Amino acid sequence: MNLYEHTIIARQDVSPSQLRQIEDKYSKIVEKFDGNVVKLENWGLMNLSYLIKKNKKGNYIHFKIKANGKTIGELEKNEKIDKNLLRYLTVKVKKFDLDTDYFKKNEEKENSDK
Repeated sequence: MNLYEHTIIARQDVSPSQLRQIEDKYSKIVEKFDGNVVKLENWGLMNLSYLIKKNKKGNYIHFKIKANGKTIGELEKNEKIDKNLLRYLTVKVKKFDLDTDYFKKNEEKENSDK
């Protein structure tokens, strides 16, 4: 099994319940094809560097996945036809960094340090 980090950018006007459905949908696809979602992070609504399909912002969802290439191929095939998604990116990694929360709010970081 290979290790992958997979990030999805959903449209800015997607509701929180639709975001949960997107997370569940792609988690189930990974599990259906003998993969394992090690960690799922919802990074929230962030500005895009440039307009993508007339959107200035996007909801970022990040998966850390243990799977094979067939699973990733199936995942990306489903994402290509999903109208709620703007972009996706899959990167193969050697090991996961499960400790660092890069997009945690500053107040939360300060409170956890105390």
